[in-house]
Amino acid sequence: MKSRKLTAILAVMAMTAGLTACGSQAAAPQSAAGSDTGATEAGGVEITVTTTFAGEDTNAKNYKDAVAAWEQETGNKVSDTSATSDETFKTRVITDFETGSEPDVLFFFNGADANDFVNAGKVVSIEDIRAEFPEYASNMNDDLIAASPADGVKYAVPVNGFWEAMFVNTKVLEEAGVSMPGADYTWDQFLADCGKIKDAGYTPIAAALGNIPHYWWEFCIFNQQSPKDHLNIPESAGDAVGEQWVKGLEDIKDLYEKGFFPDNTLSATDDETFAMFTDDKAAFLLDGSWKVGGIVGACQSDPDDPSTLDAEKVGHFDVTYFPGKGDRKATDLVGGLSMGYYITQKAWEDPDRKDAAVSFVEYMTSDEVVPKFAQHTASALKNAPKTDESEFNALQVKAMNMMSGVTSLTGAVQDLFNGDCRVPTFDGMPDIVEGNVAAADAVQEGIDIYQDTLE
Repeated sequence: MKSRKLTAILAVMAMTAGLTACGSQAAAPQSAAGSDTGATEAGGVEITVTTTFAGEDTNAKNYKDAVAAWEQETGNKVSDTSATSDETFKTRVITDFETGSEPDVLFFFNGADANDFVNAGKVVSIEDIRAEFPEYASNMNDDLIAASPADGVKYAVPVNGFWEAMFVNTKVLEEAGVSMPGADYTWDQFLADCGKIKDAGYTPIAAALGNIPHYWWEFCIFNQQSPKDHLNIPESAGDAVGEQWVKGLEDIKDLYEKGFFPDNTLSATDDETFAMFTDDKAAFLLDGSWKVGGIVGACQSDPDDPSTLDAEKVGHFDVTYFPGKGDRKATDLVGGLSMGYYITQKAWEDPDRKDAAVSFVEYMTSDEVVPKFAQHTASALKNAPKTDESEFNALQVKAMNMMSGVTSLTGAVQDLFNGDCRVPTFDGMPDIVEGNVAAADAVQEGIDIYQDTLE
């Protein structure tokens, strides 16, 4: 079988949307419901909605506010079963579909993670919805709506995109005599800086390799490649792509052996290492755009009340590009529009819940609501409003400035190499970095599992 190459066209277009969103002119206001679907006529209907807008997600509060506004406007109710996104959440969603317990509306990944319920015909395509509700998602640029890899059909209406980059505790850097990394930051400079930070008595990298090694896995592999070939999946650990994956994991092992991760990185939880970062004990945190909210929340005396923000404390945090290596520039980030709202067949087959589900998605993806969620990330709106920086906190503004220098956004290859395929290198990361399992063997094991899924 020839090497499988999966393109990153959507992610590149998502970058275009993200980089132009701040400067585009706002369109004339439209109804928040988006179209004449009779939202107020479906009063009294309760729909079940599951999203990832929970926990420390930046948009958890925005989601709650939007739900309350939709409920007040329509008279409908939402039974919310949202939870923080992780592998457990993904498994729960898939299980719900298998047992007939799926929600009416689901905000979920539009990549391979959704293949099971897409293949089972459990969600309704945007085209089918438009056959009855022509204005559905009409405010979106269709070119930026991702098609399912399962069948090439578009199901999920996106709200906000994402990026992954390196957060920085500048207070720790100052104590260690290290300058804030910039757009031309290299891997060699990063290693030298980590050495200085460690010598100053701080932990260079806040990461729980035994719990959430995902981001380091992604970027260290990306550093062996370039945006044009990052979404290739190897046929074996010994082919060109496989060797790149092995070298990426070996770079993580090298960082571990140098003592740049926390002493308890193999047993600590992600929450524990995140606390090291916000408590000024660690310098670098590799994570996604959603982590902005968690950092800001850690700088508030009341995590749920933005008015309690400690401006001086949040000023100690910044965000920059992951150090570049080889053909990957530091300004080449992982990102895109990887999630969106699905309407399930379960809701579609019930006339009342169908109307309410369409109304809900249109409200949550309207020109008025999307910018509140997109903030410093990307969206698929045709007419994204101007951004008023005075409405954002200091870290959000820094993130916007960082995004203005991005040269490309590429999707996460782990979203294609998903499920059990990742167990040997994700769950097996402690054994890899300790030298108990060779990186090449772990990569090959994952590839073998992946090949089995293609049969």
